[in-house]
Amino acid sequence: MHDHGLRHDLDTMNRRAAERRRALLWLAAAGSAPLGLLAACGGGGSDAGTTTTGGDSSGSTGGSSSSGSCSVIPSETAGPYPGDGTNTNSSGIVNALTLSGIVRSDIRTSVAGASGTAAGVPMTVTLTLVNTSASCASLAGYAVYLWHCTRDGNYSLYSSSVLDENYLRGVQVSDSNGQVTFTTIFPGCYSGRWPHIHFEIYPSLSSATSGNNDVKTSQLALPAAACNQVYGTASGYSTSVNNFAAISLASDNVFSNDSAAYQLATVTGDVTNGYAATLQVGISA
Repeated sequence: MHDHGLRHDLDTMNRRAAERRRALLWLAAAGSAPLGLLAACGGGGSDAGTTTTGGDSSGSTGGSSSSGSCSVIPSETAGPYPGDGTNTNSSGIVNALTLSGIVRSDIRTSVAGASGTAAGVPMTVTLTLVNTSASCASLAGYAVYLWHCTRDGNYSLYSSSVLDENYLRGVQVSDSNGQVTFTTIFPGCYSGRWPHIHFEIYPSLSSATSGNNDVKTSQLALPAAACNQVYGTASGYSTSVNNFAAISLASDNVFSNDSAAYQLATVTGDVTNGYAATLQVGISA
């Protein structure tokens, strides 16, 4: 028996509580990826190992820091298809951020002279930005650029079948609650990646003109249950079935670095009525 005093006992209890919370976070993420699970969204190329010149856009931090009850979301690669002015397609530098009409909530259709519409199961994506350095206060006035693949696993502006389209890309400014909401479709699953959605965060709309100006680049992971429902029953997602059956969160070359505990969205809904995905995004502002 050792009598180290009250402070020693409190420190010991706090440390053990923190260890239990970390274990629960990992179990929550692992629980979304049952054994034998499946493959993800990518457009024919792996996102991991691809760097861009944006401030937080290359690789993964491999962990999260926290302040209060919210945590900094891990930084991830923007992948091969950001369309943010930091890389090229077959015609040269490609930058959706400078397109007329790119600031919009419904990103299912193309803008700036392109007229295509992305088919797929409807989904809304709501991100809530919070400041981990100020007791999780809402971050208003930040610009969020969000993009993802089609139901076939292709990326507008890059993949040959949708090279002339710019849909499934858009910018929104966070409101007084720190929220942005995009109306889009449930993305397909391409070989080598867990189903995901990319986003970049900028300190203001005026700075959202190049990926070089971002303050955070990360990805949202979609839970296995929703992916199984969509890929197993919705029309147009047949190519996703085998891809999703070949990957898990633990084997994904992006999310496996961080366990996806702070990137796994909460998704509600169904194939008939559509889905709603929500995620709290913590940054140190």
